[in-house]
Formats: sequence, C-alpha cells, structure tokens
Amino acid sequence: MISTFVIEKRCLVWIEQIEDKSLKSGGIGESSLETYFLLALVKEKRARGAILKEVKEPELASNHVLAKVRATSICGTDVHIYEWNNWAASLAKPPKIMGHEFAAEVVDVGDNVAHLKKGDLISGETHIYCGYCHQCRLANFHLCQNVKLRGVDMDGCFAEYVLVSENTAWKNDPSISPFVASAQEPLGNAVHCVFAGDVTGNSVVIFGCGPIGLCAIELCKSAGASEVFAVDVSEYRLDLALKMGADQVIDGRTTDVVSTISSSLPDGADVVLEMSGAPIALDQALKVARRAGRVTLLGLPSDRVTIDVSNDLILKGLNVQGIFGRKIFSTWDLASRLLKGRQVDLNKIITHKLKMEEFERAFDLMAEGRCGKIVLTF
Repeated sequence: MISTFVIEKRCLVWIEQIEDKSLKSGGIGESSLETYFLLALVKEKRARGAILKEVKEPELASNHVLAKVRATSICGTDVHIYEWNNWAASLAKPPKIMGHEFAAEVVDVGDNVAHLKKGDLISGETHIYCGYCHQCRLANFHLCQNVKLRGVDMDGCFAEYVLVSENTAWKNDPSISPFVASAQEPLGNAVHCVFAGDVTGNSVVIFGCGPIGLCAIELCKSAGASEVFAVDVSEYRLDLALKMGADQVIDGRTTDVVSTISSSLPDGADVVLEMSGAPIALDQALKVARRAGRVTLLGLPSDRVTIDVSNDLILKGLNVQGIFGRKIFSTWDLASRLLKGRQVDLNKIITHKLKMEEFERAFDLMAEGRCGKIVLTF
C-alpha cells in the first residue's frame, strides 16, 4: 500500500491542480489527474545526502516489467554515493533514484516478456549488460564494456515501483521472504569471492565484516575452511562475525592485525578476502597472505592506495583477483541453492528493518558500522 504521507501529499497536489484548472478554464480537465507519482529516494546533487521526494512513475516498456518494491536493502555502494566520496564523484551521475538491491512483486508486464507474470516476486541484477560487446560474447556479462549500473547510471530501486528488464530479472523462490530476497545480491558478491578458488581445508582471513564479509564467513565455514579470521574496526560487526561462525575476530583499532594473524598462521593465510576497501586493510591483506596464496579483492577504496608491490605481491608470488559483481546468472543460481539448502542464513545479518522515511538514520548506521544489513520498506 502507498504510505499515508504520499496519499495526503497527492491529494493536496491534485486539489491545487483542479483549482488551478478550474480558475483558468472554467472546468476540471481530466489531464489534471493523469500523472501518477511515487515516492523515491533521489540523489539530486553532487554533494552529501539524498532527498525523499515524489517522482513520475516509470513508463512500462517492451521487454520490461513494472514491479512494486516489497523490500530494498542498502549496499556499501549506496553509502559511497550518499556520502559523495571521490569514487562516487567519478562514477555517479545525479540526479538519479538510488538503490539496486530489492525484492519486488510484478504488477504489469510489457510486450515480449515471456517468462514473468503478474504476482511473481523478483530481484534484479545491478549490471545492465549490452549482450553484444567482446566481454558479453565471452559470457562475462558482469564485465560488459557498455555496462550500466542500476542506481548509478540509471534510476534504481529506492522507490515504490521499479522498472526491470526481463533479461536482468531473477525470479525468486516463493519460500524466500522479500527481506531475504532483497539481500541476495550482496550474498552473490560473497559467493563469487569465496568460490573464486578453493577454500576447503584452507585458512581464510576476511577483512571487512559488512554484510558481504559476514556472508563470506558463513560460506567459508559451510565449505569446510579450516579456520576463518575476521577483521574489522566495529565491535558491533565483530560480534556479528562471531555469530556467523568466525573462529577468531580481530579489532583493527586496538590490535596489530598482521602480528596477530602471523602468530596463529606462521606461514600466512591460504586465502585472504578483502571486503572493506580500506587502504590499510588492502596493505594488511597482502602481508598476511602466504607465499603463492590467493588474495581476492572486492572492497572499493575511495581513492588511490599505496602498497609494497615488490615485497608483498611479486616476491610472494600471490594470486590476486579483482571481483566485480556476480557472474550472470550462475552466481545467482548458486546463491539461491545455498539459501534453500540453509548453508547460509541471511536473517542473521539483517539487523534493521526501517521505513524509507528513516533513510538518514539508516545511512548514519551504515557509516558508523553499527548495523549488519539494513532493509527498507515503504
């Protein structure tokens, strides 16, 4: 249902339109009531913050569906854009509706849509790919050379309704709740990172215990990792890391991370997953990895970073991988099966369910690290 706030505001707008039309033409024109507005969180300016406002409903297009947003989650990328750091300033293009993680019910279907129908609960891939470039031809759709990102290059899902192309929609299993379904994309990031190499029987260090890092902890334990170390600077998130199964948590504010891990793993960690994007964490990640070990990078630094390439990378023979998004749609399929098989439980990381009107509080919690996954509803 549409919020009371929106209904009241729309009524006021319609009354003003009717009165204005009546005064000018002596009658009420039907066009006054034709435009339908919906509530959305919009990044309007190239500065910190966002605004909750009414926007025009997206027009249904061929090969697309219109869906009512049932739940939408805040991602670290959204925080970058909200805070407007250097990375966001180089990529985002305001004004745009924010957000890209969602679960929504299909309410209308465009021409040529073959596999979705009204009532389906869907989520959507953020990477809108062209299907024709060299990378798409190689089935690297997530690395499309012409990629557009939902909520960055085009309007996102922090709105009452979202327009989704059928080829980027993921039909959710009816047994999965909208709250959990809205967090599948970060789970997909974790799945992509963890299973980019072998973790069974290996020691793993995870830097960054946001939602993706937390998912990675449980995935590593489910896959048979021998030990999982979790590093963060938030006591709140380190507590969550323990609940997700971490064998040891390390507070980067008060502990010498490299020495602590080296004392437990004298030869270094077999696998290191860097999820935070913090420059110091990237440096530490390379240092704690064993020779010929795997270092997988997902976190996005807000600016350029300095590392010791000679000693910490080349001379150690590290296998360093960059991960961007999810493999379309093999990662989604694996994540869905892991959820159904209960090898990962996203309910453990969903710590806050807030109304969209509380977005400022939500972003403050994210920035301060005093939350796991935050899910917003209208």
